[in-house]
Amino acid sequence: MQSKHVSLSPANLLFPLALVLFEFAVYIANDMVQPAMLQVTREFMVNTSWVPTSMTAFLIGGAVLPWLTGPLSDRIGRRPVLLFGVAYFMLACLASYLVHSIESFIALRVLQGMGLCFINAVGYAAVQEAFEETAAVKVTALMANVALIAPLVGPLAGAALVEIAPWRSCFLVIAAMSFIALLGLIWKMPETVQPSHDKLPLSQMGRDYLRLFSQRRFLLSALCIPLLALPLMGWIALSPVLLVQDLGMSTLQYGLMQLPVFGGLIAGNFALVLLADRWPLGRSVFVGMGPIVSGLLLMLGGVLFAAEPVWLMVAGMSLMSFGEGLSFGVLYRFALMSSPVAKGTVSASMSMLSMAGYALGIEIFRVAYLLGGMAGFAACSVLTALLFVQLARSTVPQAMAERAAPADYLPPELQTQNS
Repeated sequence: MQSKHVSLSPANLLFPLALVLFEFAVYIANDMVQPAMLQVTREFMVNTSWVPTSMTAFLIGGAVLPWLTGPLSDRIGRRPVLLFGVAYFMLACLASYLVHSIESFIALRVLQGMGLCFINAVGYAAVQEAFEETAAVKVTALMANVALIAPLVGPLAGAALVEIAPWRSCFLVIAAMSFIALLGLIWKMPETVQPSHDKLPLSQMGRDYLRLFSQRRFLLSALCIPLLALPLMGWIALSPVLLVQDLGMSTLQYGLMQLPVFGGLIAGNFALVLLADRWPLGRSVFVGMGPIVSGLLLMLGGVLFAAEPVWLMVAGMSLMSFGEGLSFGVLYRFALMSSPVAKGTVSASMSMLSMAGYALGIEIFRVAYLLGGMAGFAACSVLTALLFVQLARSTVPQAMAERAAPADYLPPELQTQNS
């Protein structure tokens, strides 16, 4: 039964809290497991080049189903799709006790990554439909912050846990969190759409996706997002090898080194919130380019010339993540509004492009590290940032100009369609 819009109160807070807990469990399934990957490679007797592949596989899983989960929940309801997704993810985490080779472990990471497909297309949509506008904005902001807290807490928690327990215990903790979230959602999650018995309009979905991916402006705007985030994603994937294997740090020291990096990301997001009302939307992207490029150049210089490069590496990545925080939210908004296609299709397409871009990019970073060590990783980060700057300079000004234009202004591509 479809719910009515309600305000946020203690009586109806359990639904968003349970959803936030599930989101946290999914995100931390990536960030908490990376410190354990050195234990995984030792147990399966393979070399450490498999460490970043775990994250690549997880992101591939996240790119598999967004095209389907949203339209499916439109037809049969948000509640059954999300409940199935939480239960599925919990079982996929428990299945880590069944794997006995690196190949089966990587395949399982793909299956676990599919949990990402139920958050944006189903969970976020249910929040927007269940609550009145102000409450929905607050809950969405809370959920967005969880995405930042997970990479901050995850590496440190994972590093501490593997010091005292086997690596599979990470997945047991994540499954327990998912089970608590499932109980909360079963109890309090409302149904926010009227279920329909109509068949999924696969032909119409296909036409919408083809139309969207034929639009050059959408593609360029959407590609800015993975290019912006890839240096940090590469750092998450490879820093266990860079810091623990190459620089001889303990897993706990490795976890502590993540605090300033992700602290920079959180600071950049808070700075964007404070400046959003004072600056034209888009200006923060150009301001963020400075710390992004200078931070990665600092990291490259530290790797090439410093006797103890770890501090310059961490400082450089912290600067870069601050610039990412200033830019990410704006770029997401610009990409979402870059096409007249229905926003559910646009959002699903952005998710698939981002996840595929992250997966491919991390593999490129892995090859760069294998060929050039820490210098190869740092150089690849700088090149990625420069490519992002070039692409953003060609897309952001157009989006800013359209926002400043009169209300009846139509961009050239829409003028052509309407003529």
